[in-house]
Amino acid sequence: MKISTKGRYALRLMLDLAAHNGDSPVSLKDIAARQQISEKYLEQIISILNKAGYVKSVRGAQGGYQLKKQPSEYTVGMILRQTEGSLAPVDCVAEGGSCDRMEMCVTIRIWQQIYDAVNQVVDNITLEDILGWQAEQGLDYII
Repeated sequence: MKISTKGRYALRLMLDLAAHNGDSPVSLKDIAARQQISEKYLEQIISILNKAGYVKSVRGAQGGYQLKKQPSEYTVGMILRQTEGSLAPVDCVAEGGSCDRMEMCVTIRIWQQIYDAVNQVVDNITLEDILGWQAEQGLDYII
């Protein structure tokens, strides 16, 4: 499994919003500058996250984006699945997936274990956890 640029940037965008989670919205222009990501690309990603209900848009001169929930309520898995789709290593173990050979396939156990391990990791790390790691390392800039 390989996480695309879209997935990595979505996580960075959400982390940036979490780090600047306050009363005032954060502009995409500011996030783009801090994260060194194209504002146009962030517009595509924020649209996906907005449709998923993860962020709220505030219009106007002081507008921008804010998280709809607390950083502790967003897992890495939630964010990656919005931008990447299934995190399954092969289609047969994805939700709703199947294969003509499933009944006699011994390798499906490998793929299922990989999928379970990935889900175990990404579904148990929150934005709050990552911000805590950042603070432990004394980092100001979100990677």
